[in-house]
This record gives sequence, C-alpha cells and structure tokens, in this order.
Amino acid sequence: MSCLIPMDLKRVKKLQALVNLYSQDPGLVGDRQLAVLRTHVENILQTHTGASGRKVLEEEEIFEATNCDESDVETDEDNEIVEPDQDILQEMGDENVRLTSEMMDQADEKREEAFDAVDKGNLQRAIELFTDAIKLNPQSSVTYVNRASTFVKLKKPNAAIRDCKKASELNRKSAQPYKWQGKAHMLLGHWEKAAEDFTMACKLDRDEETHALLQVVQLKLQRLKEFHHKCEQKRELKEIHRRLERVRLSLEEQERVPREENPWDEMARAGRKHLKSFLTLLDPRVMMAFLDVVWNPENIYKYRKKNVITKFTHKH
Repeated sequence: MSCLIPMDLKRVKKLQALVNLYSQDPGLVGDRQLAVLRTHVENILQTHTGASGRKVLEEEEIFEATNCDESDVETDEDNEIVEPDQDILQEMGDENVRLTSEMMDQADEKREEAFDAVDKGNLQRAIELFTDAIKLNPQSSVTYVNRASTFVKLKKPNAAIRDCKKASELNRKSAQPYKWQGKAHMLLGHWEKAAEDFTMACKLDRDEETHALLQVVQLKLQRLKEFHHKCEQKRELKEIHRRLERVRLSLEEQERVPREENPWDEMARAGRKHLKSFLTLLDPRVMMAFLDVVWNPENIYKYRKKNVITKFTHKH
C-alpha cells in the first residue's frame, strides 16, 4: 500500500468543491473543466484505491446504469403505443397477373364494400374486403393504403407498414403511404422513423393533418433529447461522486491500517548493512592479509597498524 502524500487531502477537497459546484448547476457538466476533473480523480484513484475502494466500485457496479426512465417524459402519444403485431403476413396479390377492365371494376366494388364496413366499425371485415380488392387489382397503390389505414385502426402497425411499403413501391410520388406509415411508427413508439415519414409526406403533398403530426413527433423527440441529456449529466455527476467516495475510503483505510511490510524492503536493508563489509573484503590488501592469517594465525600481528585491516576485523 502506498504512502500518503499530504497533497492528496487538499486535492480531494478541491475535487469536492468542484463537484458541489456541478451539483448546483448540472449544466456545467459539459464544460471543459469536467475533463480536467475526471482526469484528476482517475490519477488519484490509480495511486490510492485500495480494498475499500474496490469494494465500493463492486457495489456501485451492481447499481443500475441509470435511474432515467423514458416513462418520466410520457405524453398523450405514449398512451397509444402498442406491442408489435405478429400476425401471419397479409396477402399481397400477384403483380404479374394480367388485369382486365372487369377485374378492376370488381376491385373497385370490393373497395366500396370495405369502406362501408369501416363506417360500420367492422374493421376485420373491411380488411378481408380490401384484400379481395388487392387480389383482383394488385397494382393499385391506393388499395394498399386503404388497407394500411384499417390496420392502423386495428392497432396492427407492422401489417400497416408492410402495406405502406408496397404502396410506395407502386407509386413513389404518393404522400399517403408515408403518412400512414408514420402513424404506424407512432404506434410502435418509433418517433424518429415517424418524423422521417411525415417529413417525406409533407414534401410530396403537404396537408394540415400530416404537418400537425410532424410537429407532435418533433416535439416528442425534442423532449426525449433534453431528457437524455439531463440523464447523461446525472450519470457524469454520479460517476464523479462515486470516484471521490472511493478515494475518500481508500485514504481513510491508509490512515487506519499500518503500512504493510514489503519483503523486498527487508532484503534491501540487509543488503545495505553488509554492503560495505563485502566491498572491503574485495579490497586486494584485505584479501592478501586474510589468506596470510589463515595460513599462519600468528601473522595477524603484522597487520595491527593497517587501518583498513583493523576496521574490517573490528566489525567482524
């Protein structure tokens, strides 16, 4: 564990002051100072994070990524959102069929019957009649749009989108497929796609209803953008607080727990203790005297006045 540096506590206080400032005005999170603050905290963490800091991190990671829930910005349009329909794909008819005037007349009759069913509230029957009309005249873009509008009323947005795409393929200059496709995307909560569809519809043939729907969706997107921005600010501030808490706990732990002995420190002290003696032994004069005394112990008297020899023998 690292030794404490007096400067660290001052740094923490400065960091805390900045965090308090950001807490009072979350809009400052986007300021350049935030990058400096984050870097400063990370540098301290790399130096001082101990077991307590790691424990806090593990506990915080269990915490959800964000407390933000888009339900907090629900509008009336959200009440209309439905689960995606998973029905069997509707019949699209054979585009390659050879049309006759009689087939087209029969298709028109089926369409009229379908409109009557819609007026009577018999939407499922209307779907069946529009399908009959499509099979009789699969090249009619309008009939696909009519069936798509009925699917929207039945809260079956996926089926409506399929019909709208088909209608657009048959007539790319028509605004109606995009208008009803936008409504279907609204039912799914696909606000960006709905905005794209309504924008295209207005470009092709602007009407008041489509323009009003576009404004509703754009307002919803703006609210969501602001909401997510605030959530991001909260996450940034929460992260700073978490990091500061880890620093604080690790510093407290270092003050409370004695510094652990490093085994290398003991070896280094032992090495320093005997280093001078070892270097002295390597001195040729000491080595020759040592060998001379080993062969004849009485010769030790010859070296009494040799300072380097005397110092070595006194130590050992």
